[in-house]
This record gives sequence, structure tokens and C-alpha cells, in this order.
Amino acid sequence: MAGGGFAGSGNGGGTQFEAKITPIVIISCIMAATGGLMFGYDVGVSGGVTSMPDFLKKFFPVVYRKAKEGGVKSNYCKYDNQGLQLFTSSLYLAGLTSTFFASYTTRRLGRKLTMLIAGIFFIIGVVLNAAAQDLAMLIVGRILLGCGVGFANQAVPLFLSEIAPTRIRGGLNILFQLNITIGILFANLINYGTAKIKGGWGWRLSLGLAGVPALLLTIGSILVVDTPNSLIERGHLDKGKSVLRKIRGTDNIEPEFLELVEASRVAKEVKHPFRNLLKRKNRPQLIIAIALQIFQQFTGINAIMFYAPVLFDTLGFGSDASLYSAVITGAVNVVSTVVSIYSVDKLGRRVLLLEAGFQMFFSQVVIGILLGIKLKDNSDGLPKGYAILVVVLVCTFVSAFAWSWGPLGWLIPSETFPLETRSAGQSITVCVNLLFTFVIAQAFLSMLCHFKFGIFLFFSGWVLIMSFFVLFLLPETKNIPIEEMTEKVWKRHWYWKRFMEEVHDDGVNGKSNGFDPSSQI
Repeated sequence: MAGGGFAGSGNGGGTQFEAKITPIVIISCIMAATGGLMFGYDVGVSGGVTSMPDFLKKFFPVVYRKAKEGGVKSNYCKYDNQGLQLFTSSLYLAGLTSTFFASYTTRRLGRKLTMLIAGIFFIIGVVLNAAAQDLAMLIVGRILLGCGVGFANQAVPLFLSEIAPTRIRGGLNILFQLNITIGILFANLINYGTAKIKGGWGWRLSLGLAGVPALLLTIGSILVVDTPNSLIERGHLDKGKSVLRKIRGTDNIEPEFLELVEASRVAKEVKHPFRNLLKRKNRPQLIIAIALQIFQQFTGINAIMFYAPVLFDTLGFGSDASLYSAVITGAVNVVSTVVSIYSVDKLGRRVLLLEAGFQMFFSQVVIGILLGIKLKDNSDGLPKGYAILVVVLVCTFVSAFAWSWGPLGWLIPSETFPLETRSAGQSITVCVNLLFTFVIAQAFLSMLCHFKFGIFLFFSGWVLIMSFFVLFLLPETKNIPIEEMTEKVWKRHWYWKRFMEEVHDDGVNGKSNGFDPSSQI
């Protein structure tokens, strides 16, 4: 899912600076993380709303006739409509475009102001969606929400990692991802309730309640302080020092302050970060960051998250049961993300990704086979026992994704880019993620119609490919300071070491010592 984490620069080869977990840090992080809540709510709400008869009747009467009045024979093609898919996907296309502007404002105007801009976009988008009278108004509202997503995804994770003390930075990074999953769960619960409202306005309440996290983010961004990194980067050294003292809860901040000033000086010397990103020595990080974002979307997770109620309705659950099933998968998503927070620094990145690859592959193949045998094109849906089994398998898939590819697809790129290319690397990561999120959101219902049960086999094939990518090409980055990645990770990796500049200096790294997929741990 688009959303994600951004690990800030490590500290002088792993030095621990003195820092208390102050109330201002806790409040700032909670306020900022509402950006994740907003994004998650947007992801979750669209699937439930698009399965509500009143919403379909008003905006997509063609789909309503096909899905609710038996106007189409095939179970898999009930919701196949480009306009309906555009309602969901327009948000991600707008997010992709606005990321470029957000990259500029985050650097020049600061994290705080960029979060405020995101909050304002969200509020205007929510108002337009809840009051929508026609499809154009609905889509414009979604586009404005997408602009909010672009600005929030750029600024919030950066804000979280810069304001947090080093020792809890990893957990706070995944806090953003956790809020996304909580937002999805809330959206599913609200959809379940509003679907029962008589009078045809339940969908307006679903879309309108997105205003709550939007308002929290806006108020929060007014109340929080900007990060010391951002203030120093923009030349406000005295204010940066004062804020650092306040958020660390100690007067002994000189070592950290000096490192921030030095990091800012080094970063300013890089005139063309995007061009720098293309240098041979930065290619491993760039390839891995792009591959992880593409793979994250081709697990099929967003197809399930966006369209869970629609998908379950397609399988013959009926709209009530389909929303109920979406709530269950949303809850599994939240719990499993908490598992990731506790295990990512203990077990390591590779172990979680490889285990999850097996779990996701197994559940998708079994779902594909079950649907192929039991869900005929014109039947009333799956027999009850098989329908329950499909929900269990979807939950198995969602849990594996939530403790692996969900948070780690963001965490790994953010901790592997060196300081001088980190902002450019984050922009590329967000852009690729939103681009492929848009592709999947726009194509899924049509793919479901044409591939039928094979859609799950299609995604399982991708899971197999990405698991081999992790096995052979993804190094372990657990507990390695960011400044030491080149020496401890890239120069020791059986394949990526050939991209490092010093690879032939003394012959030590020039000769392969045989392949061991785990030798880089």
C-alpha cells in the first residue's frame, strides 16, 4: 500500500545521542500519524461505498443494473466498469502527480507546512465527496484527496523519523503503516454500519467521516513544531537548536546538533540528487527500491483492500456479508502490522519476506483452485463452507502481507539510500508505488472479469518471482547503521559488490567467493 516509512539518517556509526521520550515527541508523532489514518480510511472506504446500491444507482446506474438486478450473467463481471474503477484510482494518480510538488515544499517550506497543505487538500476533498451531486464532483473530490495523500506521504514519515529518538525510530516508522491499517479497518466498520441506513444517504456519511482524520491532521500540523533537521536545512540554526533541546528533553544536545548541521552541509553540496541517484554505486539501492514497490502492488494486496466488499459480493456473499468479511480482513491487517513492529528488528527483513512469500503463494493458489472448481460463472455464489474457507485464506494472505511486504516495502528503501540521495530516493519510491497502485486500482475489476479465478493464480506467480528476488538479491539490513551500509552490505554481497567503486582496488572484493544467499546477513 502507498503509505510507508522513512528512516532518518543514522547517528555517526551508531552513536546513541542523549534523548528522553518527551511528551512533545509523543504528541507530535500521534498528530503526524493521523496522515496515515487518513490515507488508510481513503483506501478502505471506496470499496464499501462502491458496493452500496444507493451509491451505484446515483452515479453508476449501468453497474447497478448489472450487479444488483441480474443484468449480467457472469459472477466475475458484475462490477467491470472503467468509471467505477476511476472513482478508486483517480486518488492515486493525483497522489503520484502531487508528490513532485510535495518534494519541493517539504525541502523548502518544511515538514510542518507540507502536512498543513495535505490536511487542507483532504478537507476540501471530503466536503466535495460527501456533497457530490454528479460523477464529476465525485472524481474532483477524489483527486483533491489524492493531492493530500501525495503531500502527506512525503512529509509525515519524514517528520516522524526526524523527531523520534534513534532507539524508537523503527517502531515509529511502522506507526505510520499501522495507522493506515487502522484507517482501513475503521472505514470497513463504518461502511458496515452506513450500508444499513435507510433513505439512500449512508454512502455520504461514509465519505464524510473521512473529515475526522483530515481535521486532526490539519489541527495537528498547526500545533506541532517543525523538525530540527528541517529548520537547520533552511538556515534557522538557533531555532533548530532550541527545538532540538525541547524535543530531546535535555541540555546535552550539542553532539546531535553538530551532526545535523554537518549532514545539512553535506546534503547541500549535492546539486543534482536525482542525477546522483543514477550513478553506478547507487544502482543497487535504486533497483531494490523500485522492485520492492512494484512487487508490493503485484502481491495483489490493494486489489483485495480496495475492492474487498465488491470481491466478496462477487463471490456470492451478499452485500451485508461482504462488508462483514471486509471488516474481518481489516482487523487481521491491523493485528499483523503490530507483529511486524515487534519482529522486524529481531528476526530481520529477509526472514519475514521469505516466510510471507510462502504463505501468500499458498493461500492465493488455493483460493484460485477453489474458485475455479466451485464458483461457476452464472451460479448464485460459493457454497457456505467454501465461502468461509475463502475468507480464512484471504485473511491468511493479508496477515502475511501486513507483517512483511506492507511495512518493509517502505522501510528497506528508506534505510538503504545514502544521505545525499535520500530525498530523491524517497520521491522515486513514492512515485513508483503510487503509479502501480493506480494501475492495479484501475485494472483489477476488468482483470477479474477476464481472468476470472485465474486472477489469484496471476498474483501468486508474482509472489513466487518476488520471493526469488528476495532470496538472491535482497541483502539483510537489520541493525546496520545507515552510514555503514556500503562497507557492511553492498561490498559483501555476491552480486551488488560489482557496482561499488572500490571493487577492484585490492582484489579483496573483486573475486567472487561462491554464492550463499544468506552470506550478506
